[in-house]
Amino acid sequence: MIFLIVGYTNLRGDDMSYVAPAIRDKFETLSVNLKNAILERDVQLYTIHDLIHVLEDIVSEAEAMEAEEKAKVHATT
Repeated sequence: MIFLIVGYTNLRGDDMSYVAPAIRDKFETLSVNLKNAILERDVQLYTIHDLIHVLEDIVSEAEAMEAEEKAKVHATT
């Protein structure tokens, strides 16, 4: 049995994230910005569930940031 390890490195050359070959095709369908946002999180993605969890985290954080911005706008008006 042969295992292929596919990893990504940052510009400094430090290992940051790992995307398993089993889900790499799904990962590659994402936009460049979304892939970068995922890779910046230093995550290990072995299953589609790992990928979904990270995507859910990104959505939750974006929604929280949007709500915070709306609160700031309402506070100043």
